[in-house]
Amino acid sequence: MHPLMMGSLSWIEYQQRLQDENQILLLPCGALEQHGPHLPLGTDALLSTSVAQSVAEQINGIVAPTISYGYKSQPKCGGGQNFPGTTSLDGNSLSQLIRDIVRELARQGATQIVLVNGHYENQWFLTEGIELAIRDVGNTSMRVMRLEYWDFLTPDIITKVFPDGFPGFALEHAAVIETSLMAYYHPNLVRLDLIPDVSAAEFPPYDLFPQCSDWVHASGVLSSAKSASVEKGSLMAAHIAKGIATALKQEFQGSVTNAVALNHKA
Repeated sequence: MHPLMMGSLSWIEYQQRLQDENQILLLPCGALEQHGPHLPLGTDALLSTSVAQSVAEQINGIVAPTISYGYKSQPKCGGGQNFPGTTSLDGNSLSQLIRDIVRELARQGATQIVLVNGHYENQWFLTEGIELAIRDVGNTSMRVMRLEYWDFLTPDIITKVFPDGFPGFALEHAAVIETSLMAYYHPNLVRLDLIPDVSAAEFPPYDLFPQCSDWVHASGVLSSAKSASVEKGSLMAAHIAKGIATALKQEFQGSVTNAVALNHKA
């Protein structure tokens, strides 16, 4: 049994872990979505899980089973719904799923929960699910954080990874960041020889529905991943995990420590 993975613990072990007032439970959230010819459909789920595991190792956290389906892929940040394999949820379905899971974790005694998001389009539906769960539970002692792992890439790291200029996170779908991180975490699932060399996509300042498939390159890639490397992946992975772990210690474990200290003084 892996001590960090909720799914590999017995109920007794899990219950014992939750008795630690500093215990943090991480819930990876991804999607099943095309990521060009060089990355697997499960990239978002794989990366959110790997990041969550890396963070859990630093804070002795528990990683819950990954949410492997996400909200509908959008042309400007995921290539859209027109690619085979992209299998998505309606926004309400995702929000209700998160609502149920967070509520169940709270019922079991989890008071510090972190949603590690790896799919750009998930963000506000995860937020909706969290807020609904908190309203259901009515437990002011429970705190929930939602984060996108890429937001922990600081400007200095971005400059090192993109010396010729950063196209923006939305256009980084199946590009340098995801390809480099996959090459680091899951090298056997990456086909560097199949990376398409495409120019950064240019989109109009509006959306059209039904989605316009001709807005996106036939490969599904929104900008080139040619400069991706294992070395860049290693650099980013270490920086992301450290940054998230620091934030969790500050927001969760730090607040618990301070509360205990105040109680002792009282």
